[in-house]
Amino acid sequence: MRLRLAALLVVALPLAGAPAPAGAAPAPVALGSVVPAPVQVRPHGPAFRLTPHTVIEAPASARNVADRLAEALRPATGYRLPIVGHAPRGVPALSLATGHFDQLGAEGYRLTSGRSGVRIAANGNAGLFAGVQTLRQLLPAAIDASTPRHARWAVAGGEIVDYPRFGFRGAMLDEARHFHTVPEVKAYIDEMSRFKVNYLHLHLADDQGWRIQIDSWPRLTTVGGAPGTGVDGVGGGYLTKADYRDLVRYASQRDVTIVPEIDMPGHVNAAQVAYPELTCDGVAPPPRTDTEVGYSSLCIGKEVTYRFVEDVIRELAAMTPGPYLHIGGDEAHATTAADYLAFEQRVLPLVAKYGKTAYGWNEIAAAPAAHRAVAQYWGLDTSNATLAAAVAQGTKVVMSPANLAYIDQKYDANTPLGLDWAGYIEVRTAYDWDPGTHLTDVPASAVLGVEAPLWSETLRSLDDIEFMAFPRLAAIAELGWSPHRDWASFRARIGAYGPRWVEQGVDFYRSPQVDWD
Repeated sequence: MRLRLAALLVVALPLAGAPAPAGAAPAPVALGSVVPAPVQVRPHGPAFRLTPHTVIEAPASARNVADRLAEALRPATGYRLPIVGHAPRGVPALSLATGHFDQLGAEGYRLTSGRSGVRIAANGNAGLFAGVQTLRQLLPAAIDASTPRHARWAVAGGEIVDYPRFGFRGAMLDEARHFHTVPEVKAYIDEMSRFKVNYLHLHLADDQGWRIQIDSWPRLTTVGGAPGTGVDGVGGGYLTKADYRDLVRYASQRDVTIVPEIDMPGHVNAAQVAYPELTCDGVAPPPRTDTEVGYSSLCIGKEVTYRFVEDVIRELAAMTPGPYLHIGGDEAHATTAADYLAFEQRVLPLVAKYGKTAYGWNEIAAAPAAHRAVAQYWGLDTSNATLAAAVAQGTKVVMSPANLAYIDQKYDANTPLGLDWAGYIEVRTAYDWDPGTHLTDVPASAVLGVEAPLWSETLRSLDDIEFMAFPRLAAIAELGWSPHRDWASFRARIGAYGPRWVEQGVDFYRSPQVDWD
């Protein structure tokens, strides 16, 4: 049974260095111990200690970020932490401030801590939110009840200057093979945002199920999302438009942008069960609840195919404020090469017609129209001539090599969940590669970032999602954010993070490669 704790006072967890005497204040968490690793850390001066008098100072424009900080710290500390526009002189404050900082970019921040308070400064709310996630990790995971109340919540003195290497740091969740509920997706958003993951790609349709309401084609969900759909027939359900918009809002409040995916021209069996006219012979195929791939295809020569595709793109774009719309394109083995190109040449421009940037699996790079698209590389090789040629014409790339970044793959032979077709992916394997240089024929300048896909063939619950995602998603998040990799450092920092997952009730994998606190 899962237990999500608000923060109760519990026995203190071990900290680095000599243990503090009973009843003494433990040493604050070191500034450089957070995940992802910050760009610059300068420890100096006295620590800041939260007290019952501490306030959160923020301009009105940053109220959402202040609210997120307050909702995280109030139950943990038991303090009121009122949000104010200006802190009175002498009142200890957690301050959020915006300004103009050339070095920081859109998502960077500067965090300074000293005796009188903590200040997070950034160019906008994205940077403030990132700084808040760092601040949360700088506070202790748990408190010994014998620690004097005035000394319990301390932030080490000094300064952090931090900004991301890549602007795109994503995670993908497969809703089609098994439908995960709105509360489960929200919990995943909460957990990924702590590591500055800023895109959530939702795989909303596949052979086994269709998971998003489309008004102009209602049977997609009444049939494709019905009970009995999904792998083994146990993953039924779908998102109404209201559900989807709720997720978009919730994610946006945590600096996460939703990227919806409808996979096509393959992976469409669920759509064809609902609408047989999408097949070439007009006969509905049988529903599929197995895990085979590559057997379905839209009928490329029928005009109804493009009416369907445009309606889906139009309705998805209308409820998606983010810039990207993912059109799949992988494993279209039942589509001839000529038909595949003809399909992509018609469909890629439709995404732009409705104001979005087309995003698809790297197979779309074969189409000339992909020069304005983003291709998601999921291959096992370290070069791809087709993708390299598309990049030369303007295509951008998000890196998701399946043997390194697919977090649905087993950790080892004994992992009870997951698949293993791309190989076992232990934590170090997920960490020890460079998204910018992994493809030898694609320049780093064409790489927008990295994404960790989590397919749901074997997943049934939030516990399953968490077990497969963590700690590997944290490792991949560091590849996307931090300028340098250091396995020994990451291993120590993620080991020290483990008690936070325990406190939050997150069912993470206790990798033997990590010494967990």
